[in-house]
Amino acid sequence: MFPALETELKQETLPDPYEDFMYHHLQYYGYFKAKRDSLPDSATHQRAWKNNPQLVLTGSFGERDLIPDPLQKKKLLYSSMLTSHLKSRQLLHNEFGEANPRLREPRDLFGFFSGSAPLQAPRWPIECEVIKENIRHIVPTEGSCFSSSRVGGKRGVIKELAVTLQGPDDDTLLFESRFESGNLQKAVRVNTYEYELTLRTDLYTNKHTQWFYFRVQNTRKDATYRFTIVNLLKPKSLYTLGMKPLMYSQLDANTHNLGWRREGKEIKYYKNHMGDGLQPFYCLTWTVQFPHDQDTCFFAHFYPYTYTDLQCYLLAVANNPVQSQFCKLRTLCRSLAGNTVYLLTITNPSQTPQEAAAKKAVVLSARVHPGESNGSWVMKGFLDFILSNSPDAELLRDIFVFKVIPMLNPDGVIVGNYRCSLAGRDLNRHYKTILKESFPCIWYTRNMIQRLLEEREVLLYCDFHGHSRKNNIFLYGCNNNDRKYWLHERVFPLMLSKNAPDKFSFPSCNFKIQKSKEGTGRVVMWRMGILNSYTMESTFGGSTLGSKRHTHFTTEDLKSLGYHVCDTLLDFCDPDQTKFTQCLAELKELLQQEIHKKFSELGQDMDLEGSWNDISLSDIESSTSGSDSSLSDGLPVHLLSIAHELNQKKMYKKKKKKPLQTRKQRNEQYQKNNLIQEFKSTEYSPERAEIASTLQKQPTFLKNSGNTSSSTIKDEKPRMNELNGRHKGTSLDPPKMTTKMTTSILTKNKERMQRKKPRFTVSCSPKRSTNTSQEPAPDMKPNWSRNTFPATHRGGANVVSYPSLHIYTYP
Repeated sequence: MFPALETELKQETLPDPYEDFMYHHLQYYGYFKAKRDSLPDSATHQRAWKNNPQLVLTGSFGERDLIPDPLQKKKLLYSSMLTSHLKSRQLLHNEFGEANPRLREPRDLFGFFSGSAPLQAPRWPIECEVIKENIRHIVPTEGSCFSSSRVGGKRGVIKELAVTLQGPDDDTLLFESRFESGNLQKAVRVNTYEYELTLRTDLYTNKHTQWFYFRVQNTRKDATYRFTIVNLLKPKSLYTLGMKPLMYSQLDANTHNLGWRREGKEIKYYKNHMGDGLQPFYCLTWTVQFPHDQDTCFFAHFYPYTYTDLQCYLLAVANNPVQSQFCKLRTLCRSLAGNTVYLLTITNPSQTPQEAAAKKAVVLSARVHPGESNGSWVMKGFLDFILSNSPDAELLRDIFVFKVIPMLNPDGVIVGNYRCSLAGRDLNRHYKTILKESFPCIWYTRNMIQRLLEEREVLLYCDFHGHSRKNNIFLYGCNNNDRKYWLHERVFPLMLSKNAPDKFSFPSCNFKIQKSKEGTGRVVMWRMGILNSYTMESTFGGSTLGSKRHTHFTTEDLKSLGYHVCDTLLDFCDPDQTKFTQCLAELKELLQQEIHKKFSELGQDMDLEGSWNDISLSDIESSTSGSDSSLSDGLPVHLLSIAHELNQKKMYKKKKKKPLQTRKQRNEQYQKNNLIQEFKSTEYSPERAEIASTLQKQPTFLKNSGNTSSSTIKDEKPRMNELNGRHKGTSLDPPKMTTKMTTSILTKNKERMQRKKPRFTVSCSPKRSTNTSQEPAPDMKPNWSRNTFPATHRGGANVVSYPSLHIYTYP
């Protein structure tokens, strides 16, 4: 799988393309006289510049000195000393501190796949042990923060298993977790067939235990085993609602082609009273019977999708002669451990520069939280469809430029973290960061989107996540209090709920911005000027809707959602705005019923016919308390040592003293305050008093509704001035196309009139085909006509039930 890794472990040499080029270049101009064979191979050298730079001038590369002239040596010695003061990270050193006379390879020179290049082996923190098998697990040994990495992780002899079998009759299970995305720390046998398991926390933290992935060997078929994970941290879990762990049997996979499946009985999730006193722990316990004797099985919280899986997928795309024409792979940046963060640009070639400039952009990303592998399966479904030869996919590539980051946190995925990067922090709380070196993946993502906004309008931003406490699939968005674009952010989620009615729940969506979410991707991108900015949450469990009710989600279900995103994008951008306007009308009706519901709960009866649409949405909606949120822990782990010094410097900064006012200035200010007070008292009239008393009786979410500007919460107000100034070409109106592009779309639609989707009842132009051979078979959509809400019976009386924009009770 990894030729570079195998060769390095055997201590063989590989030709380095950049080094070979520089060797011939310098030799041609007479600057390099050493033999080619005397050069050490640089592929095995991973450490940055440190120690003594004078080693560059020694004869450490063989008997022949690279620079025989003494005067030239002195000049180079001076330059090397200067370089050491600048702390250059360009020169490389080997494991013994000996320097190489070469620069690091340019970042983007070999950053993307080629058909002949081997896969880049994942890079691990140097304190992580990795078993040398196809499946690689890790066990942290020592170190409180990330320092460096290498292919294959820790050097030296890998520790053997703590338990060795005494013979063929020994039925002790053998656990392993030192492979890619694995995170089991300890397994203790407490009974013949009962084991207590302890998960490893995210590296360089003491929390975030939810994801699990481990291997079990030496199984017995007829025995009933019980496994108990004892150090989970979340007080609520879908395991209390019927969710089961995933199991994979190696023998079943080889003989019956049967992969991951839900297994387990007597599943319970409860509080562990044996905690450390600092934070409560929770236990997950289940029983299982293995299908075969002497089998190798795996257990996981959800369907794993590793960094190697992504690389294999992207390699296949790069080697596909058709897909590689409209899908370009580039390196966005390198992670802290040196793993490549890939950026895909997907669009059909344009005929003219004007046509290329008219395209809008769509930005999609996944796996900022490494334990939420749901996002990778949704992303895979999206890529499968958008890279296909479906007419709908071709149409999308004609009118959009897709920027896709399929794995934002490869380091966390490799080591088996649930939420954090190797900085020990949640990356989805640091999109406003200026720490480029500590959070490179996030910094470069935001920088890429900033440059993209200067070129074209970004119609949609969506980050794919997973959710461990709520069923179904839903979106988190933002509120726009500008009445011109009121409720526009909710149109795309509502359309998606109609296209995937058995998976996507619109009532579970939320559009309120909390203070703790200010650093998330959706909020930061929304403030940068992207009106439709979302976080998509896919459950670890299953659906409570339609035909999928009471079933676990499979990878095919999640991949089909990737198709539905594309399908909804075409509905959202249809030149016929019938569906868009109908969704807006439906959203207004839902909101009006929500307001009436609020008044009925308060025991008030008020006619909102003329003023209900002036109410701030933020006052109506509940918070996203059901989300898998984590507060930002501040600086990354490796900078915490200087945090105290920084705080001390701030404390000792001298405060600027206010200048003393003269007596004349104080008198003028006193007279001014008196005039203002008199003006207020004369302006206060009985009419104003009546209005004030009315406002006092109204609930809080109506007190700010008189003035549109006053109903806008500071934390939720988008920077509209920046949109009008810096991004003058950006339009926040409902999506519209240029005349030429609209004509081309309508022309293509006419060619597919006979294949019109039967599930739409709205009278509008058909926009695309439904060739089921080229796309997942979607479920039938409900009618787009406005929903009616039946009455419920309580004690014999008909009480109208109003649909809520949010689910307050967690299932």
